[in-house]
Amino acid sequence: MKTSGPTAIRAACAGAAGVIAVGSALAAGELAAVAVSPDASPYFAVGSAVVDRTPDGVREWAITTFGTNDKAALFIGMGVAIVLLAVGSGLAQWRRPPAGSVVIGGFAVVGAVAALNRPTAVWTYAVPSVIAGIVGIVVLQTLVGMLPVPHADRTRDERDTRPDGDVESDPAPEDHRVVVPRRFVLAAGGVVAAAAVLGGIGRRLLADTSRTLADRAHLVLPRPARPAPPIPPGVDLAADGASSFVTSNADFYRIDTALQVPKLTTGDWSLRIHGMVDEEITVTWDELVAMPMVERLVTLTCVSNEVGGDLIGNARWLGVPMKVLLDRAGVRPGADMLLSTSADGWTCGTPVSTIIDGRDAMLAIGMNGEPLPIEHGYPIRQVIPGLYGYVSATKWVVDWEITRFSESSAYWTSRGWSALGPIKLASRIDRPGNGSSRRAGDVVVAGSAWAQHTGIARVEVRIDEGPWQQAELAVDYSDDTWRQWRYVWPATKGDHTVECRAIDKAGHAQVEDIAAPAPDGATGLDGRSYTIT
Repeated sequence: MKTSGPTAIRAACAGAAGVIAVGSALAAGELAAVAVSPDASPYFAVGSAVVDRTPDGVREWAITTFGTNDKAALFIGMGVAIVLLAVGSGLAQWRRPPAGSVVIGGFAVVGAVAALNRPTAVWTYAVPSVIAGIVGIVVLQTLVGMLPVPHADRTRDERDTRPDGDVESDPAPEDHRVVVPRRFVLAAGGVVAAAAVLGGIGRRLLADTSRTLADRAHLVLPRPARPAPPIPPGVDLAADGASSFVTSNADFYRIDTALQVPKLTTGDWSLRIHGMVDEEITVTWDELVAMPMVERLVTLTCVSNEVGGDLIGNARWLGVPMKVLLDRAGVRPGADMLLSTSADGWTCGTPVSTIIDGRDAMLAIGMNGEPLPIEHGYPIRQVIPGLYGYVSATKWVVDWEITRFSESSAYWTSRGWSALGPIKLASRIDRPGNGSSRRAGDVVVAGSAWAQHTGIARVEVRIDEGPWQQAELAVDYSDDTWRQWRYVWPATKGDHTVECRAIDKAGHAQVEDIAAPAPDGATGLDGRSYTIT
């Protein structure tokens, strides 16, 4: 049956009512979460549940495709899905009540379950979702109830006839010449305005970092007892387009599962150390900053970094050696794992051996001469040279349990990733950009190489799968930092492929076989294509 004009318009209004109802529900949930916890927000609880349960292949695709914008892509995707489901709920409520209310009630149940499954959850985490569900159902039923029912739009010739041949009477008393009731328009506009204001207030309060920013602004970093060695001339090869030796805080990559960063202050923070220890202890901020500090430059890498990827950075870190705290608590024989927990409940399993073997594993409070940025773990995070971040770099760390790998697992290892996570030897071409054109003659190819906690001995380059040629290396700063390289290529006309490989100080060459990041880091050679004219 062909849909009449008034029916189509009213169907659109019903769909809009669904969107308004769900939007109102989310606004109410945000406002209610202010009194409970940011983690109780239905929207962010469901988003976190999606992140936690996303298959590894999809997650790696998202990181590869969107990089550090993966969270923004998630929010956009969730927003589109919510709008589509909301439209459906409005139409369902108009055509077959109370089907739309059931859909919104289902939203509320999903939000409550997701919130209760957050690592830090208590029973009150379900309250914002319950309130959201009630508000959404009330708004939906109110708005849709103002619209004429669907069969009231049919003409007399289009109406169903009863078996006795009589024409079905029209149950709708409303004047059908009015396509959309005026009271619907006024009510919908009022609800939208109220939801926007109240939801905006709730989101602003939940996202408010003013207290943490004020705390950070007043924090004066202590001077290191063991400062980092000066950076000598020559560590930067000054190749145009190549990465700088030190990565700025603004440019440092960020990959984590926190959809809302924890907003801790130094007054809030403490670290509990327990498990297989001689003495359970709790370290406060004042106690920590009174300890001798060490300053070191350390390169960190994400296990999700593809060959040639940019999920890597080098920074100057200031902090307390983690070994000092373990020695104070006393690690019992047989313990081989430090299970660290973030303020938002994320967990990380680190080999105890990598903390006590002499490398500069630290609880860092400073990054490049200033307090940690909030998104990088303020007020404190772990930095451990030589390990991928998923087994070492816990941000906003508040708990250490000393245990065994045979008895415990962490967030990523419980999802099938390798337990130990040593960083793999790798190299990258930074310039020229892939697919670019250059004139024949000398072309400078430059990049970076890393073998954290082992060190880079040399980098080699080959053209069109020809013989390997040795590249020029920058001055070596330390085994825990990356090293720049450059190669002057006498390029000839035509299309060419350039590849690089690194050799570490132990004599191992970079693995050429291609492997995806999961479960323990990508391998393969970074290759770029160029056209020489």
